Amino acid sequence: MAPASQFARHLLWPGLLLSGLLWPVASPALDSDRNEPIQIEADKATLDEQGNSIYEGNIYLHQGTLQLRGSKMTLTLNNRRIDRIRVEGNPATFSQRPDGADSDQQAEAGHIDYLTANRRLLLQGNAAIRQAGREEFRSDRIELNLRDNTVQAGGEGAGNRVHITLQPEKPAAPAADDTAE
Repeated sequence: MAPASQFARHLLWPGLLLSGLLWPVASPALDSDRNEPIQIEADKATLDEQGNSIYEGNIYLHQGTLQLRGSKMTLTLNNRRIDRIRVEGNPATFSQRPDGADSDQQAEAGHIDYLTANRRLLLQGNAAIRQAGREEFRSDRIELNLRDNTVQAGGEGAGNRVHITLQPEKPAAPAADDTAE
């Protein structure tokens, strides 16, 4: 390959990879966020010719209300679409406001895998999922299905128990007494 074409290949390749990451079809978001651009920040980025990328140091991925944070993130592409996102951290965190909700759903774990094809979030290593003041799930392994917002927690092994906190419903405020003088 001629030196000029090698230079062009190395100069253009990262731009083509990043533009491939921004396809909204298989992006890690609920329906209201899927048409928003994906923004990634990190201290360091490594991109390969297959379209995979590794981001290291204070990583931050943002798309609409979706936020992923951690110390390392690996994006794996399949046919120029994001197939899997793995975020590692101490902890790695996920936050997103579900459609129609008035508060964010938050999750944290030693590492978080987002599988785009079936819209599943897999949290492993001291994992927790919270919905603002309502409930909390904790286990060493938690799987969240973003299609139907269902949670599976726990697994096999003696130390892999599930801890769930459910808040009681607040009583309705008493109606004003119209007969008082």
